[in-house]
Amino acid sequence: MSAILEQKCPCCGGAVEFNAGTQTLKCPYCDTEFDIAAMEQAAEKSASIGQDNFNWSSQGAEWKPDEINGMGVYTCKSCAGEIVADETTGATSCPYCGNPVVLTSQFSGGLKPDLIIPFKYDKKAAKEALNKYVASKKIVPKIFKDQNHIDEIKGVYVPHWLFTGTAVAAADFTAERVRTWSDSNYNHTETSYFSCYRSGNMNFANIPVDGSTKMDDTLMESIEPFNANEAVPFSTAYMAGFLADKYDVGLEASIPRANERVKNSVVSALEKTVTDRMYTAVIPKGSQVDIANGSYKYALYPVWLLNTTWNGKKYTFAMNGHTGKFVGDLPLDKGAFWKKVAILTAPMSAVAYFVLWALGNM
Repeated sequence: MSAILEQKCPCCGGAVEFNAGTQTLKCPYCDTEFDIAAMEQAAEKSASIGQDNFNWSSQGAEWKPDEINGMGVYTCKSCAGEIVADETTGATSCPYCGNPVVLTSQFSGGLKPDLIIPFKYDKKAAKEALNKYVASKKIVPKIFKDQNHIDEIKGVYVPHWLFTGTAVAAADFTAERVRTWSDSNYNHTETSYFSCYRSGNMNFANIPVDGSTKMDDTLMESIEPFNANEAVPFSTAYMAGFLADKYDVGLEASIPRANERVKNSVVSALEKTVTDRMYTAVIPKGSQVDIANGSYKYALYPVWLLNTTWNGKKYTFAMNGHTGKFVGDLPLDKGAFWKKVAILTAPMSAVAYFVLWALGNM
């Protein structure tokens, strides 16, 4: 039995028909006409878009016995986090949940980091940044600003997988352009549809993916970027006086997030070449991204973690230990919040009242 070939309209999805009079394909639903050669070319390009292909290579080095002498693993009994530090540190507290941790074993196993970005800001700078951050927020309760106390400030090297490569991408988009006009009898709307195909290459270097489940990914990505160009070859000397989280998200588990960040960036860049043409709307149809010369490295990034307590609730803040960028959650002063909303919406309310009053007196 022969298969039935049915051409679909790129605009509305209806089945198009051949128009003998115009020698074109015409959609009986939206009345759009298509040049046959252009239709075939667009179909070939769309058909060429297949599955994504992400390949990352390279394996980091293992620790050498002389490099791990004097290093220990501190295990948190609350969140099960493993923190690597000098064994002379003794008992400390977990930088993530604040609970006490104790040295349980000698450090061993796992990949040795390829790179490390040293801390540029010290503990004093982190504390000053917290005070400045809180003071700058207008809708934080004043009592919080006065009474919150810092439970713990810890400098932690957070493990990251860094991905580098070239993305070779292709994407299909449907673009719309709407034109409206009026005459003495009617208001008219004309919607034109365009099938847009884009392809290109984009180079990526050191795309970071957090390798720790204890570190909130949203918090970690909020203090990006880290300047990987200022990273140096790893040395345990940079860990003196700091803690280092041992990665518990391996390479394979980190790859999907790296792929997602690559694809979102490259498809967005391709889509921008369509939106720049002043279409009313652009709708993605399909895309394919392949990685060429993909490689990865294991690195440690510097982060100051600050835990504060107020009204029995813990608040966690993070500061990029290299750039000083600071983020965190704060309590909301509802009274101040609604007062600010009222101030912002008052002009609009006055305009709306005037319009209603004017209509009522016409």
